[in-house]
Amino acid sequence: MTPTCTAVIADDEPWLRADLREQLAISWPELTIVAEATDGIEAVHAVQRTGCDVVFLDVQMPRMTGLDAAAQLKGAVDIVFLTAYDQYALNAFTHRAVDYLLKPLDPERIADTVARLRVRLLERRFASDVARQLREIASTVRAPAAAAPRQDWIKAVVGTATRLIPMADVMAFRAVTGYTEVLANDVDALIRTPLRDLLPRLDPAVFVQVHRNAIVNLNAVAVARKLPDGRYAIDLRNGRGSIETSRSRAGLFRED
Repeated sequence: MTPTCTAVIADDEPWLRADLREQLAISWPELTIVAEATDGIEAVHAVQRTGCDVVFLDVQMPRMTGLDAAAQLKGAVDIVFLTAYDQYALNAFTHRAVDYLLKPLDPERIADTVARLRVRLLERRFASDVARQLREIASTVRAPAAAAPRQDWIKAVVGTATRLIPMADVMAFRAVTGYTEVLANDVDALIRTPLRDLLPRLDPAVFVQVHRNAIVNLNAVAVARKLPDGRYAIDLRNGRGSIETSRSRAGLFRED
């Protein structure tokens, strides 16, 4: 994969800018030169304006040197220094430059620099893609909803009165039109909470949904009778009635 890239060339010598531009076109055809500058101040403004990937920066320029410009651009762009003097190499790397090129420019040396820049660009874009994918994954993941608190009591209407019924006394819940019927040891009552909202608040080891319209307390089951169609009729203790399972829930009471 050959990455596309944008660059700024900053050098006060027009002939050198032209030479570098021509050689880069050969070594890196995918590179687009988005601006040129003749001094350090122009170079800083050009990089900030274009948001380019790399700047080729002459060390000695009027108004602001390449080293001073690099100090302002550190971290914002990959920097390759251009210099006629090898003595500036150490200074270049203290500014975290990717590389430096000596004048007059050597095509093989430019090719080496381009190869290094390509690797850095690929690594940076790969890291950016991974970070983006992680953000996208994170945006689709939702924290699990907090478990509804278990209820120890049911507040239910009995006639014209409101009664607190211990959950241990409840034998079954059954959906009726507009309400949920509570079958307790000694009373029938009504609540407005639908079965789907009630079930998460119940102890799953005790209360099981045997039908879309019924939840049964297993401790209240006197006997489960198999019906001809494979469903079961669940007789509650103390003659408190019978509830039929659905076919899909019949396995709760089927012998292994």
